[in-house]
Amino acid sequence: MANKNDAFYFNHLAEAADCACRAARILQSSLSHFDREMLDEEIGEVHKAEHEGDIKKHEMLEALAKAFITPLEREDIMALSQTIDDVTDNIDDVLLRFYMTGVAVPRPGALAFSDLILRSCETMKKLMEELPEYKKSKELHAIIVEINRLEGEGDQLFIDSMKELYQAEKDPVAIMIWRDIFNYMERCLDACEHVADAVEMVIMKNS
Repeated sequence: MANKNDAFYFNHLAEAADCACRAARILQSSLSHFDREMLDEEIGEVHKAEHEGDIKKHEMLEALAKAFITPLEREDIMALSQTIDDVTDNIDDVLLRFYMTGVAVPRPGALAFSDLILRSCETMKKLMEELPEYKKSKELHAIIVEINRLEGEGDQLFIDSMKELYQAEKDPVAIMIWRDIFNYMERCLDACEHVADAVEMVIMKNS
């Protein structure tokens, strides 16, 4: 990392990724100890993490508007900031769907998805922490590969969960609700992969 100005952007990206991790931990905890009476409070906690991530994004955008030299190309910093924000937003969407649809008990596939989302977010945070060394890092590629692997694991989990849903559930409304929830959970993993794709673009541009 060249200087304090460079550190500002890298630190903000890592802190935004930490906001996504906090939201993922709340989701995982909520589904593991599911209590509809607690959903309001848990959604509020996710909103706090989401808001803090938004602040980080806006601070970066304001700095970019004034900066003469930046550690990465402006569009790359903006892409990373937005894709990380998308991860947190998608986690928020998942928990809101549990609240809005009146789900009484999470299906096993949802619990597995919440674990996978948390692992993916934690790996994404490692990616942001390693990003300042993108020109010489020997770890970045392995972290990107791991995020891609987790997303692939999520694709298979989606297929398995939908198969179980269609075979076990007879209520068409319940099928519709869970199909929607599983789609949103898969989007969380897709969003993490988009962050990895953005970092890969940075590496390609600077190699």
